[in-house]
Amino acid sequence: MSALPVLPILPLAGIRVLEFSHMVMGPTCGMILADLGAEVIKIEPPGGDKTRSLPGLGIGFFRSFNRNKKSVVLDISTADGQATAKELAAQCDVVLENFRPGLMEKFGLDYAHLSNLHPGLVYVSHKGFLPGPYENRLALDEVVQMMGGLSYMTGPEGRPLRAGTSVNDIMGGMFGAIGVLAALRERDRTGKGQEIQSALFENCVFLSAQHMQQFLMTQEPPPPMPSRVSAWSVYDVFTLAEGAQLFIGAVSDKQWFTLCKVLDRQDLADDPGLQTNAQRVAVRPALLVRLGEILQHHTPEALSPKLEAAGIPYAPIMRPDQLVNDPHLKASGGLAPMQTDDGGTTDVVLLPLTMGGHRPGVRMPLAAVGEHTDEILGRLAPR
Repeated sequence: MSALPVLPILPLAGIRVLEFSHMVMGPTCGMILADLGAEVIKIEPPGGDKTRSLPGLGIGFFRSFNRNKKSVVLDISTADGQATAKELAAQCDVVLENFRPGLMEKFGLDYAHLSNLHPGLVYVSHKGFLPGPYENRLALDEVVQMMGGLSYMTGPEGRPLRAGTSVNDIMGGMFGAIGVLAALRERDRTGKGQEIQSALFENCVFLSAQHMQQFLMTQEPPPPMPSRVSAWSVYDVFTLAEGAQLFIGAVSDKQWFTLCKVLDRQDLADDPGLQTNAQRVAVRPALLVRLGEILQHHTPEALSPKLEAAGIPYAPIMRPDQLVNDPHLKASGGLAPMQTDDGGTTDVVLLPLTMGGHRPGVRMPLAAVGEHTDEILGRLAPR
């Protein structure tokens, strides 16, 4: 299957976005809007967004969440910078920001100030918390994972564990973009803009909602996922030959009997104590031991095609570095080349959707610091 072409006409073409952001949450919102065709103008401080030079696990942030944007260097801590930013905002449909509470208000660049100049402006703030007792706290993805139930549910008993990626930052940016799209649609009817807020904590609580509802229905605190009582007998990671690992899930009686056939174990299929899921769940620990002993003699290379052909859910345990060469991602157009700000090229992960059979893709090189300053500021009236 060949890679899908980039959308020829993008749905947000003609929408201008002014982005004041750094790190992940705000940039994700801006990238989604940019991928969908908006002209996104990213304001960077003199010297550039510090996210560009983060080390360690932050090294990939800037390249991952800032494609298809234009870069303008502007010092919004100065009176001149603030005046220029206000002029730019007056020419834009959307302003987005993710700075600490109160900073944009201090600079006169909050919704209250800008909407007086531009009543049709859609303004989205990405914060740690929505309005309430916690709203002035500073937050990080890890902070809200601990507060919002996610770390508790992820780690084993007594060992809360954060998710292995910036889930709340990324999803918070997604919800910000959803709010923008809804507000633009409403503006089409009313002519008026509005303020949108998206927050890390509330995002994380939304991720934990199913476990909260479980408690409300049972009055029993849900156990962490490693200690969960599974609804299915075969739903686990198994160690195969040579230490390889494979997740296998047989979530119906039909899939159980199919799995027995794939493993050539008619004795398990005929066992009167294993005929229903309820019976198998009742003896799940012992059953998993038996399956583990069987599966340790199979290789994933030999077993995986059989599971796929039989319609049994399975998954290898993949590392991010292995996904760079994943055949499905490459064939489906999920990875696309992007010219980097240093003149090199890297593959980036595109939005996980198609529109009319096409993937919104990379339209322009990753902007160098201030690359578009003259172009964008040149549109402003001379002072």
